[in-house]
Amino acid sequence: MATDPSTPAAAAFAGEANFTEPWSARVRTLTRLGRHREALALLRHGDPSPPPHALALPSAAISCAALSLSSGVSQIHALAFKRGLLPAADAYLLSALLTSYSRLGRLPLAHKLLDEMPLESTPHTTLRTAFNSVISGCALHALPAACFAVFRRMRAASVRFDSVTLLALVPAAPPSAVPQFHALAAKAGLAAETSVANCLVSTYARGGAAGAALARRVFDEMPPASRDLVSWNAVLSAHAQNGLAIDALELYRRMRGPDGSGVEPDAVTLVGVLSSCAHLGARGVGFDVERYVRERLPGFRTNVQLCNALINFHARCGSLPRAQELFDEMPRRTIVSWTALITGYGMHGHGDVAVSLFEKMVSEGICPDNVIMVGLLSACSHAGMYDEGRKYFSTMESAYKLRPTLEHYTCMVDLLGRAGRLEEARELISSMPMTADGAVWGALLGACKIHKNAEVGEEAFKHIVELEPNNAGYYVLMSNIYTDTGQLDCVARVRAMMRDRGLKKEPGCSYVEHKGRVHLFMADDHSHPQAKRIYELVIRLEQMVKGKPGVRENGAAEGHVEKAAAQPVVGFHSEKLAVAFGLLNTEAGSEIVVIKNLRVCGDCHLFLKAVSGIANRAFLVRDASRFHRFEGGVCSCKDYW
Repeated sequence: MATDPSTPAAAAFAGEANFTEPWSARVRTLTRLGRHREALALLRHGDPSPPPHALALPSAAISCAALSLSSGVSQIHALAFKRGLLPAADAYLLSALLTSYSRLGRLPLAHKLLDEMPLESTPHTTLRTAFNSVISGCALHALPAACFAVFRRMRAASVRFDSVTLLALVPAAPPSAVPQFHALAAKAGLAAETSVANCLVSTYARGGAAGAALARRVFDEMPPASRDLVSWNAVLSAHAQNGLAIDALELYRRMRGPDGSGVEPDAVTLVGVLSSCAHLGARGVGFDVERYVRERLPGFRTNVQLCNALINFHARCGSLPRAQELFDEMPRRTIVSWTALITGYGMHGHGDVAVSLFEKMVSEGICPDNVIMVGLLSACSHAGMYDEGRKYFSTMESAYKLRPTLEHYTCMVDLLGRAGRLEEARELISSMPMTADGAVWGALLGACKIHKNAEVGEEAFKHIVELEPNNAGYYVLMSNIYTDTGQLDCVARVRAMMRDRGLKKEPGCSYVEHKGRVHLFMADDHSHPQAKRIYELVIRLEQMVKGKPGVRENGAAEGHVEKAAAQPVVGFHSEKLAVAFGLLNTEAGSEIVVIKNLRVCGDCHLFLKAVSGIANRAFLVRDASRFHRFEGGVCSCKDYW
């Protein structure tokens, strides 16, 4: 026997909620439009002649839940019970009550209502609706165990699940269980439904790069015609959020082509694309996205996430003035906006501007978080601002209630190391309240490379090998320290360690965008169609930089090109080739932008400084950690990198 959930207010609903069929339709319409207060007012003050119609009560329950009126849902429940509409007479009303109780967190009442349903006499569709409502409620309140318990009960009662069931269960499942639900969906013939496939893609995406691969598989198996905007956004975000920027841009290209079946990107799409452009330094694609935004989304400045993505793209791709302009135009800024701009100035070596922006942000009442503190400390490190960096690090906890993390310690070790304070950096590592990771010791090792300190470098390398034994970059760094200090036997030992462990140095590569195409160069690479001219120009420029006789003022070497080209064409790093390509193919006076995957070496740094003066051109080079602007024979880093 069902329990009567009457409340003292139920009589008011029973006496006042009387209206004709058109009133019911109006209540439903108002609820659907989100005008919940109007819907309830209409329910209470409708035409008093006939009894309340069952069609109005489900909408009223949903409106009560939307307004957090828990007692209102109970009153509607009581009224429905008295009118004989429950426990199983009306599936829509039952679903609305179960959904409302679940949304309001009154899960015991939802479970009680489900328990009182007579399984034998209740229509199958009504039972499925009831189970789905409770499962969705448990998922909404982050109770995965309860979700799966209700699902098992649903299966035991031989109630068939549908796409609604899966849309609640799949996001609540732990990563290891998602393939099982995927298999269930496929067996039931539901995996091909657009909503289910989209849900699987989004859920797999939470599993890192491996999850992104599974998300891509689900997406590729979808019929092209069934891929909607949600499908494209889900798979693109899966790759962008897991650092698979090249794949994300390839998906965007497909979306904009015939594969997209006319699906137009929205702000969510473009945020993911811009993130990938910033990661790769894909300026051409990013500029195309910004043109699209300006043409198709005229009110984009009110979209904070999109503006933040544009600022981050421009700051990380060398267009710092444009990033500042976008920032200034924003009607409302979040801490993400400030972080993008401060980090951008830091990457360009403008630590003083980054500090000034940070102080302005704090004065406007925005509290710093751990992410922006990493950007600020990194900016201080790149600019050699030891005192400022030390001050902000030491006051993080007292001034901003932020406890330093491993990332903050890494920034400080980097700052101290660059400043030549290696012993102070070692002491900081020893005083850390947590165990230093590979990044912390790697920062110290990098500083040892700058200052040619093999002794401290060996200490850092010993820890790194234990923590990150397969990171080839650190082996190369230690080998270079030994090379700089003339310890060739130690160089051989490190290289032997790499061979024994099957490690290979990551090849350096640089690229330049020109006329809509990306031109990629590797060290000693001869695959480019203009390779002969590129190497000839590099050789001439090196002769000029070294001050060899026979160099005319206009930059052309005397003698025949063949004579220069006869020299061995090896040992040419990728950034030299990229800059030479830019000099050959761009207009005089224009800036050449190069993106490099590794840190610029000292030799190339000297070369690019000199060539910027010889050729009277500006080169903007983004390496693995920062920007270098070479112009007039000097670099913006002031040789502090």
